[in-house]
Amino acid sequence: MSYKKHSFSSLSVVLLLSLLVLQANAQTQHETTIKKIYDEALLRGQSYPMLTYLTTKIGARLSGSPQAAAAVEWSRHIMQHYGFDSVWLQPVLVPHWVRGEKEVAIIQSKIRSNVPVNVLALGGSIGTGTAGVQAQIVEVKDFEELKTLGEKNVKGKIVFFNRPMDATKIQTFAAYGGAVNQRGAGPSEAAKYGAVAAIVRSMGSNSEEYAHTGGLRYAPNVGKIPAVAISTKHADLLSEILRAEKEVTVYIRTTCETLPDAPSFNVIGEIKGKEFPKEYIVVSGHLDSWDVGQGAHDDGAGCVQAIEALRLLKQIGYQPRYTIRAVMYMNEENGLRGGIEYAKQADVKKEKHLAAMESDRGGFTPRGFTMSVPDKTKTLVQSWKPMLEPYGLTDFSQEGGGADIGPLGPLGVPLFGYLPDSQRYFDYHHTQEDTIDKVNKRELELGAAAMAALTYLIDSSGLK
Repeated sequence: MSYKKHSFSSLSVVLLLSLLVLQANAQTQHETTIKKIYDEALLRGQSYPMLTYLTTKIGARLSGSPQAAAAVEWSRHIMQHYGFDSVWLQPVLVPHWVRGEKEVAIIQSKIRSNVPVNVLALGGSIGTGTAGVQAQIVEVKDFEELKTLGEKNVKGKIVFFNRPMDATKIQTFAAYGGAVNQRGAGPSEAAKYGAVAAIVRSMGSNSEEYAHTGGLRYAPNVGKIPAVAISTKHADLLSEILRAEKEVTVYIRTTCETLPDAPSFNVIGEIKGKEFPKEYIVVSGHLDSWDVGQGAHDDGAGCVQAIEALRLLKQIGYQPRYTIRAVMYMNEENGLRGGIEYAKQADVKKEKHLAAMESDRGGFTPRGFTMSVPDKTKTLVQSWKPMLEPYGLTDFSQEGGGADIGPLGPLGVPLFGYLPDSQRYFDYHHTQEDTIDKVNKRELELGAAAMAALTYLIDSSGLK
């Protein structure tokens, strides 16, 4: 009896040692492959040349514009050029809003008259008409303050929403989230009380002379009023004037308008999986941008990083187990039509997605990845940290995925978001300053390699 126990004990030790050896060999193989990915990206990376062409030869790419159509063709061509197994266009109907002539805004008061300030119409806003709108200003910090003022103090006036992003937040996306509702919903909230227009403080971290645009969402059954974003520096100026004088008016002139929806496309390229060709891993960014600047960080960087992630895996000779797709979504900025359509078609076709990843936080230094995944998957991914930490990927603690891949969440797809350093993002977000010269080549390449590395680990593990 004791002999049998000893034999079983010895066998257990042998099996355990064998398992440990296999795990060590697998980790060594993973580390070798990840090193190859980074070497290829840093020595022969193509993300920066791609982004240079997209931003300087095509430029800003608002949905429905000729530039957006050119970006679709460029995306298809570049993925074909890199030899992806298949590349195709997925039709999607998108909003077509146009800015029109350059916006005008002028402060008028007894002490200071004819003071021009920098504004940008918010995406989706109606225009003022060629005559413009001039009315007295009422300043508020939030919707509760607006409600307290009520129709008596708001009707016939322009509401000025002036709540800054919280500078004490280390994560700037948290600061953005705490302020952005005044841009998205503020105009309709003001209209409920009879306001004739809305001015919203730009969603910027610093004091800047240039304004940040962005989308608004008109509430149903509420009258639409014109809305503009004012630069943070000029928001402070307007607030200062209002503290000195009771009656201040602002003249605003915008000629923006919404045209009929326009046909467009998501662009999809893939490398076929050898074991599970009908199961998919998505790596993605959104191809559209606002019509100011060049859309370099938002989200040209994410698009080229997604394409580059597939190119890197292909270039090092890796044959994926699952089919890996690079998806360039159209219309994240003012409608999310591309992401919604992709998820709709995935559901209709009963496509099984192992995971979806998105880069839409700029092309800055990699810090890690956000995750909206089951606890078991989170534990698995966090177990990969020792292999990823040498490349600066240390943060795997935050929830989240991305706007475009969000519609895949209800289908049960694990979602991942590329997480770069966030401190500079809102210097450029939705502004004229979002240009290629603000993107560091090495940071961009490191981000593409990070996405390729995580894609490789997801593919090789099957998230099991």
